[in-house]
Amino acid sequence: MTRRYWNINLEEMMNAAVYFGHGTRKWNPKMAPYISAKRKGIHITNPTRTARFLSEACDLVFDAASSGKEFLIVGTKKKAAYSVARAAIKARCHFVNKKWLVGMLTNWSTTETRLQKFRDLRMEQKTGRLNRPHKRNAAVMKRQLSGLQRYLGGIKYMTGLPDIVIILDQHEEYNALRECITLGIPTICLIDTNGDPDLADISIPANSIGMSSIRLILRKLVFAICEGRSSYIRNP
Repeated sequence: MTRRYWNINLEEMMNAAVYFGHGTRKWNPKMAPYISAKRKGIHITNPTRTARFLSEACDLVFDAASSGKEFLIVGTKKKAAYSVARAAIKARCHFVNKKWLVGMLTNWSTTETRLQKFRDLRMEQKTGRLNRPHKRNAAVMKRQLSGLQRYLGGIKYMTGLPDIVIILDQHEEYNALRECITLGIPTICLIDTNGDPDLADISIPANSIGMSSIRLILRKLVFAICEGRSSYIRNP
């Protein structure tokens, strides 16, 4: 049972169309306990169960943030990229919102090397050395910097593996989820009716396609993280 009140109400979820699932032909039977109806060939999830698991997830991230834990938010759908970055920055979380590079976590030593290269190039740019006319390979280095910014910009301050990973679509971010499972990193995952609720530590059954649904779930989790971080600052 949730230990705090996170102002998660059914009317808000209905307005955000959180309950819409996938077509009845594209579903995972393991999701049956979370589905309450079928409507025009679409599965409808039970908003009461969504509220319950979202509340549990908020409790988890609040407790973790209260202890100074580090979070990684993963959501690489093009239409969600801005919302992911904005929410992560607000909650002081790391994020991946463009593309999940295979081995980003499981091959952390390689990721660390890329991040160091990224930091070095950023310093070159900041000091103006990258723009000097006589700088050899300046054009190549600028392209490298642009690519690293695109794919690693959200984790540029990450110095080790995250404590908790929030995944905004299990099906879309399956590679990220598998890496977390391999490493034993706790996960909170938004799952639609085609997902597997057994894979994540907390699975939140909800519409993973509609932006209003994604933003609502993300907003509640970020609020809980911010509350937890505030508690950690007051009681270090």
